[in-house]
Amino acid sequence: MRIESPKTTVNKTQEELFHFLTDIKNFETLMPENTSRFEVLAEDKFVFALKGMPEIVLQLKDKNEFDRIVLGAASDKLPFTLTAHINSIDEGKSEAHLVFDGEFNAMMGMMIKGPITSFIGTLSNNMTKIS
Repeated sequence: MRIESPKTTVNKTQEELFHFLTDIKNFETLMPENTSRFEVLAEDKFVFALKGMPEIVLQLKDKNEFDRIVLGAASDKLPFTLTAHINSIDEGKSEAHLVFDGEFNAMMGMMIKGPITSFIGTLSNNMTKIS
């Protein structure tokens, strides 16, 4: 299953946005309002939960300086990645695009498609608000 966010313009340079997103504690500011838990577990790992959903542990899996950051599930039970693609578009501005990739059976895919689409849309939208 692949879900993509709309491209979002952020008032940060490509390098500034890259550094913001690789500091995983900053994801707390991007989380939806219905987040019931957010905790940094290690320098490259955090756990979060949305109300009514199970906890998910995300870990920084890969990064390509200034244009790509890959977070992945720390558990093999629900294997997926969330990749942020960052492009420079103007002086002091960059564009972010989030891509969720996961391997799920059809039933699980139907259940999570809506919440995941909403979740990455919120993350993307909240990036426009960072200063």
